[in-house]
This record gives sequence, structure tokens and C-alpha cells, in this order.
Amino acid sequence: MLSLRSAARAVPRVLGRAAAAPLRSSATARPSISATAAALRQPARAAFSATAGRRAHVAESTDELSAKLESELQIEEDLKANEQQPASIKDFLDNCPFELQDTPGQEVVKLVRSFNDEKITVSFSISDITNYDPFNEDPALEEDEDLSDEALQNPNQQGGVPAKGGARSAAAEEQMEDDMDEDDLGEGAVAPINLTVVVEKPGKTKGALSVEATATDGNIVVENVFYYDDAAMARLDSPDAAQRRADVYPGPPFGSLDEDLQVLVERFLEERGVTQAMATFVPDYVDAKEQSEYLRWLSNVKAFVDA
Repeated sequence: MLSLRSAARAVPRVLGRAAAAPLRSSATARPSISATAAALRQPARAAFSATAGRRAHVAESTDELSAKLESELQIEEDLKANEQQPASIKDFLDNCPFELQDTPGQEVVKLVRSFNDEKITVSFSISDITNYDPFNEDPALEEDEDLSDEALQNPNQQGGVPAKGGARSAAAEEQMEDDMDEDDLGEGAVAPINLTVVVEKPGKTKGALSVEATATDGNIVVENVFYYDDAAMARLDSPDAAQRRADVYPGPPFGSLDEDLQVLVERFLEERGVTQAMATFVPDYVDAKEQSEYLRWLSNVKAFVDA
């Protein structure tokens, strides 16, 4: 049996041939008024049928999408009800001197505080966790891969491929399997979260320090230290700040600085609250916020589809 859409497309062609038959039967004969009127009316009914079919199909797909969104919402709500917020989040917020600024629907989160005559702003984003791929950023995997390549190229070396037979020893094979065990890949991996620490001295100088760092494995790792003549350039929410920052000398890589200077910069940040406690708090908070934003997204999309 033809589908509703196929039948609707076939009807106008059949009617067109039926309407043309009286015109070909005689050079002098004319179709009756009733026959002409019937032929003109038939395509209109076919077009209505096709439109109704399309509307029914759209309604069906919309209902299916809404039902799937509802299912996903229910799953996430159940998971949320059975999960407890990490203790690091409450402990940090209860004991830190920072004020949390988190706007629902926005990716960037800020921690703001005053320190003597300074204003400290620490910014981070949930985009770091959504874009994180532990399999592409594990240096241990790259090292294992390099060692395997070297073993293949130098089969006579100990631990490489034996010269006879062209096969690895059972012990070497087992070791490689243990190193590449998929159960260990990404197990418990926590995404490193990028931090931007801006230190301003309002009323004393227009400049600002901007420190790029990473919260990873319970530590704050400093990567770059910038100085800007205008503090507005250091603020992430400044509309033209990104373009202006691109023209500023970034300073040397932090790791190339004198070791004592590196230690003093890290101590400078610790005194202002950028500590190991923050390094533990940030990844946990980002994970919780990402889940919250996903729930919000599901709810908003479903509300739009159902409207």
C-alpha cells in the first residue's frame, strides 16, 4: 500500500492525464463544464491531504522529541537526587574569603575578594570540562607510545622485539597490555581547569596583574604572568579586552624565570587565597555546575519544543 505522502504525490498526475483525455478525443469536442470543474477541484483536495500528512508527521516527531527530553530530564534528576555534593565545595565556600559569583546560564564563574587595598578576581569556566579529553592529554600514553616505536625500530635492544621470530616475549607483551589497560585510561581523571587571577589596586594605580594558572591534581600551576597598564584589559568581561591584550608583550614563560622568582610569585598568590584548597574546590564546582547547566538546557529545550 502506498504511503500517504506517495499517494498524495500520485493523485495530481493521474488527474492531470484524465483531464487531458477529452481534449485529445476530438479536435472539435469540448469538455463539459462539470468535467472541467471536477478536474480543477481534485488537485485541491490532494494538496490538502499532503499538507495534513506533513502536519501529522511534524506533530509525531515533536511529541517524540519532547518525550525523549522528558526521559533525559528524569534520568538526570534521579542521578542528582542520589548524589551528594562534594565536601570540598561547602568547606571552601564556608571558610574562604572569596565571594562566589555564578550566574545561571553563563559558563564563567568568578571568585572575588578584597585583600588590603587590592581587588582579587579569580575566573574559571565550565567549558574546560566539556572540552576535556583525557586520552589526548595523558603524557604517560605518549611516553609508552614512543617507547613502543623505539622497541620496534631497535629489536636487538633489551625489552624490544627479539631478533629471532619477530615477536615480543610473553613478559614484554604482558607488560604492554598492563600499561595500556583500558580500565585505567581516564579512570578517575579530573579535567585541569584554567584559572585567570586578576590583581588590581583601585585608586592607587590603573595597572593590573593577570596570572594564567591551572588547577590540577590539587595544585595551582602558574603558567604566565602578564602586566597591563589598564586594568580593564585584564578583565574577561571587557568587550574589546581580547583584541587589546593580543598586542601586549606577554612576558617570558613562567617556567623560564629564576626559580626563586617563581617561588615568590606562587607565595604572592597563596597570600591572596589562591591555594591548594582552591585547586581542589574548582574542579569539583565546575563538575557540579556543568551538571546543573545541562539540566537547565534540557528543561529550556523541552519548554521550547512543547510551546
